[in-house]
Amino acid sequence: MHERDVSQPKTSEPRRSHAGKIFLIFAVCSIAIAGLALAFAPIWLPRLPGGDKALIRYERSQRLFRAQFGLDMPGQPDLTRLSQRLAENGVREGSPVLIRIFKREFELELWMQRDGVFHRFAIYPICRWSGRLGPKLQQGDLQAPEGFYTVDASALNPNSAWHRSFNLGFPNAFDQANGRTGSLIMVHGGCASVGCFAMTNDQIDEIWRLVTTALAGGQKRFQVQVYPFRMSDERLADYANNPYATFWKTLKAGNDLFEKSLLPPKVTVCQTRYRFEPGDKGTTGDNPIENRCPAVNAKS
Repeated sequence: MHERDVSQPKTSEPRRSHAGKIFLIFAVCSIAIAGLALAFAPIWLPRLPGGDKALIRYERSQRLFRAQFGLDMPGQPDLTRLSQRLAENGVREGSPVLIRIFKREFELELWMQRDGVFHRFAIYPICRWSGRLGPKLQQGDLQAPEGFYTVDASALNPNSAWHRSFNLGFPNAFDQANGRTGSLIMVHGGCASVGCFAMTNDQIDEIWRLVTTALAGGQKRFQVQVYPFRMSDERLADYANNPYATFWKTLKAGNDLFEKSLLPPKVTVCQTRYRFEPGDKGTTGDNPIENRCPAVNAKS
């Protein structure tokens, strides 16, 4: 009698194992590709139709994620080394300040005066701003404004619901002349915005320290320049057909005066338009922005 074969039947284990390896490789590659796509999103997203809107949505989602998990914003300066950074830049607490904001790039620059002109001290990544590229038009449009503003000590709120805040002073003389409405547009902490520019609490603490000591040191008010994007000729050409292109060209005139001289431009409003003149050396940009047309000599 033949011996009975009691061995286990053959299975498809090798085939299953092979399929599992293929699936694992596919999953790893998919994750890697997705990671690369996210990493390079700021480069390829703007090239798509409606790319700027997609880029802004992407940046908002990434920054909200970081804020929720207590992570630093991308490119944030070392906030633990304020004293050393001040010394490295040859400035001190109490030096006059100026702020520039670029919405598309999610950046707030703080400049400090040294030897009669301003030098960029830090770039703080903005955690959140609301709306789209373009000026604020009316109350309730959830839009962050664009333009030139000045901030004095009365605009500071150390006990803000958003940790600390200062009021930009919207609507200014230009906004009012153009019928724009709204109020309580702030730079503040908390990483949430309904028309404001929101920083992390740690960032606003450092910004607050520098602007309050500047005002306490004798600067009557500091200038805040808010742009839709960095005002290069190339970038402006990209938006030549935008409804706000003419307005942005006007803002660029003020931007260019500042970048050429490193001095806050003199800003006035004539009827419904901004007017910019070169700033004087040593000025801190503390003149209020008023609706004042230049005098016209009467004909004899």
